[in-house]
Amino acid sequence: MSHWDRWETLHFSMAVLRGPWGTAIVNTGPPANLEPLNSAWRAFAGERCQLRRDPDEEPVAALATLGIRPEQVDAILLTPLQAYTTANISLFRNAEICCSRRGWIEEVVARKTNLHGSRELCVPDDVLHYLLFEGRERLHLLDDEASIADGLRSWWAGAHHRSSMVYEVDTESGTVLIGDCAFKYGNLDGPPLGIAENLEEAERAYSRIRKSGGTFLPLYDPEAFERHAGGRVA
Repeated sequence: MSHWDRWETLHFSMAVLRGPWGTAIVNTGPPANLEPLNSAWRAFAGERCQLRRDPDEEPVAALATLGIRPEQVDAILLTPLQAYTTANISLFRNAEICCSRRGWIEEVVARKTNLHGSRELCVPDDVLHYLLFEGRERLHLLDDEASIADGLRSWWAGAHHRSSMVYEVDTESGTVLIGDCAFKYGNLDGPPLGIAENLEEAERAYSRIRKSGGTFLPLYDPEAFERHAGGRVA
């Protein structure tokens, strides 16, 4: 919500969580075919608004660098419900799938608006079919405050999308909070994110993050890899 004449670089990251409950990933990466997403983004913000990806950034290839195969992923934690997070859910056939109940209702099954694009750009048709049928027993709709496992929690943040969550994980280095309600670290104590549905929700989420005393990981900020060498947060 500022410096309208300046372009910002975003890194769309996945996060890997490992604990006594197994291996979880936050988000599953963008679709193999980026053009439908990029076409919508070009129409929204111009030719430079594009998502690019190298082969080694494909989700399976990226996870392999950590020694993780798709069948070894025990849980998927989604935020928000957008094609760049949901497109590869069906690659992880053994995973429990967690997302916001509020977001599932308002962005998938009972949409009030197409403010940020069509339902297909939230959950692609093939992924929705998987979630409604083959994967339905593993789909868990989280309340606005939820305990997922010992030391792993979530809360609804809103601000960016109806399905935007913050996931909290307890580590030996303290609590780590992961979310998309702030695109970059500077949103927490400066101008809020530019693509916002609700600025009051943004301020409530930022205040809660600041007061937590934990380490916040904004999922789109390249600076995360400067603050945390090699992307290892805790």
